[in-house]
Amino acid sequence: MSRRELREHIFKLLFRIEFNSSEEMPEQEKLFFEDTCEAAPADEAYISSKYHKIVEKLDTIDNMLNSRAENWNTARMGKVDLTILRLAVYEIAFDDDVPAGVAINEAVELAKKFGQDASSGFVNGILAKFV
Repeated sequence: MSRRELREHIFKLLFRIEFNSSEEMPEQEKLFFEDTCEAAPADEAYISSKYHKIVEKLDTIDNMLNSRAENWNTARMGKVDLTILRLAVYEIAFDDDVPAGVAINEAVELAKKFGQDASSGFVNGILAKFV
């Protein structure tokens, strides 16, 4: 599976936390891999590992977003845009394997695919404040 495909699956799994309690997420993760994501064992392990690393730092990531997003906060952001931003901020701030420029570009591409018309510009504008 390509890095882009892996990132898309991480986004889809991470998106589920907006609609499920933390107690429900282990079951949601299991269902995700059974029903949504047909991945090789190594890819499944990568997706799951990165998802859990992001969730562990979710409060920190949200604080970072809230401090840099002028006139916006995570409570007001659309769920798709917020999920994309969380993934990208994690990659920029905590994942040494992903260059910041790649994280931003990939986030913009996810926004074009899954977001609304203005999502890609919004995501790009917020992430520009992180580099």
